[in-house]
Amino acid sequence: MKIGAVFPTTEIGSDPAVIRDWTQTAEGLGYDYILTYDHVLGAEHAGREPVLSGPYTEKNPFHEPFVLFAYLAGITSTIEFCTGVVILPQRQAALVAKQAAELAVLSENRFRLGVGTGWNYVEYESLGVPFAGRGRLFDDQIEVLKALWSGSIVDYSSELHRIDRASILPLPTKPIPLWFGALSAVAVERAVREGEGLIFATRPKYVSNLLVEAQERRAAMGSEDSPFGFEASIDFSLGEEIWSEDVATWEAKGGTHVALRAMNTGNAMMGLETVDFGGPQGYIDALGTFMRAVRG
Repeated sequence: MKIGAVFPTTEIGSDPAVIRDWTQTAEGLGYDYILTYDHVLGAEHAGREPVLSGPYTEKNPFHEPFVLFAYLAGITSTIEFCTGVVILPQRQAALVAKQAAELAVLSENRFRLGVGTGWNYVEYESLGVPFAGRGRLFDDQIEVLKALWSGSIVDYSSELHRIDRASILPLPTKPIPLWFGALSAVAVERAVREGEGLIFATRPKYVSNLLVEAQERRAAMGSEDSPFGFEASIDFSLGEEIWSEDVATWEAKGGTHVALRAMNTGNAMMGLETVDFGGPQGYIDALGTFMRAVRG
């Protein structure tokens, strides 16, 4: 099973040297990949109708995933990168296809694109995209991504997209893995149908039922023997005993990836304790503490 680390985007700060040290430490310790979250804008929650109830506000900084990973790819050689997830309907599909392809080229096929639909309607509105139609748009965007990554001249027409005999270059030498964020049966069904993996941004015990549902759907489709990944996350605040239990449980159920989440943003909303990391070095030290506990 692959062990990853969630980039502490809301807490690590903006010093490129600190970001470099965190990343190179993760690679040196044997982490297989780095996962990062995506928000273009943060919004105030107070006084809104409908209620804006997600874990992030206007006070939480987010490094832009494609730019961040381009920097990290240039200072590493083996560690992989995954968006967990890019809020796809907020972005132009053709541009995302181009950015993902370029990142895969420059990282020498170390990039996995995780996509989802998000929850922040203020962000959608600010980016000029209707929140209500995000699911339908998302489905059409997946078709656009796949078409543009095929290497062929694309002639695509739908109610939402028109590509008139065009293509993108350069393309990576291997297909870009397309994974889907999911915490619902609808999202699981979409991922099984269209993707190569599922990203469950929470502990294994909360999503074991969705993993089983995905496995059953794949069996019904006759695709259970084809490669497909399942990713969960484990919060640093839970402690060493639970880390080891969660990793073992997830692997036994068929999980393929698990990511350490060492950051406090959103912990209160999720009923988790906060950890005093004491500054940038604390986030770096947490990488070693977790890896020693789960891999020895």
